[in-house]
Amino acid sequence: MLGLVPASAKPLSYKLPEETATLKPGPNVEVVQNNCTACHSVDYIKTQPRGLKFKKDFWQAEVTKMIKVFGAPIDDADVGKIVDYLSQTY
Repeated sequence: MLGLVPASAKPLSYKLPEETATLKPGPNVEVVQNNCTACHSVDYIKTQPRGLKFKKDFWQAEVTKMIKVFGAPIDDADVGKIVDYLSQTY
């Protein structure tokens, strides 16, 4: 044996800063709140490019990326609602 000892690493704890942004009211805001803010803040949503000619295409690509690349557990039924809300609101 190589003298293996059980690791006794202490779990880390982080205090997250208070949320400074909120989602604008609108149809499907709850769907966005429940799906998107489970992984990141509203501030992150608000930092995405604005004034795009093809806003809906941009948000569709972003939501698809969150699902396929980052493994976001978003139901298929919620995808269109999220895209509609974000493209109409941001």
